[in-house]
Amino acid sequence: MPRFSANLSMLFTEHAFLDRFEPAAKAGFKAVEFLFPYAFSIEDIKSRLDRHGLKLVLHNLPAGNWEAGERGIACHPDRVEEFRAGVAQAITYAQALGVRQLNCLAGKAPAGVDNALLRQTFVDNLRHAAAALKKAGLKLLIEPINTFDIPGFYLNRTAQALEILDEVRADNAFVQYDIYHAQRMEGELAATMQKHLPRIGHIQLADNPGRNEPGTGEINYAFLFAHLDRIGYDGWIGCEYKPAGTTEAGLGWRERLAA
Repeated sequence: MPRFSANLSMLFTEHAFLDRFEPAAKAGFKAVEFLFPYAFSIEDIKSRLDRHGLKLVLHNLPAGNWEAGERGIACHPDRVEEFRAGVAQAITYAQALGVRQLNCLAGKAPAGVDNALLRQTFVDNLRHAAAALKKAGLKLLIEPINTFDIPGFYLNRTAQALEILDEVRADNAFVQYDIYHAQRMEGELAATMQKHLPRIGHIQLADNPGRNEPGTGEINYAFLFAHLDRIGYDGWIGCEYKPAGTTEAGLGWRERLAA
């Protein structure tokens, strides 16, 4: 049976962030994930996790000025020092909160920068991050994101992510495979996940079009959930979708599609 974690950056947003842990637990989730913890104290987040018996399975490295539209800085040659300071901050949070893996957002390719320099910057930053995370006993993830939703996002296909990881050569670095982003960029969901399963550290979901809950679009989630069981995926599946209505009203998909 699939194990689902609630992405609190997108689910239960009717509530203030620190108030989302309780409804997630009441809805039957055993784990949560979110984009960033850094606006909140470690103590406040940990108290919510402990109070509601929740496991935190994922958050991202700092990704620049999110409110201003930045979506990561790992490929930015002029932001290396900031990126590496963010790695240290993320490890501090992860160790205190029990997170075992951190996701690195590559970011949008800055205008006017040669592609070879973008790639080398990204690879060098990933090598640094992977080495620092390995010392802390953590996995590093990188996530291809579709360029329809985020035009110019540097890392946007599974094959590209695997090529970069081959260059990084870190045994604790993996792909974060988001089914929604992969469907928009390349399709071949079942075959890709089966072929590259040993290199996938985490899976996320949303349906397409609309990025709403499973069962609202074109992706055959009943098949994919059964497929992931068959091929032996035993990690968490992050529910990173925009509820079509309220979060609670849309949660029936878990019983319909994942039984």
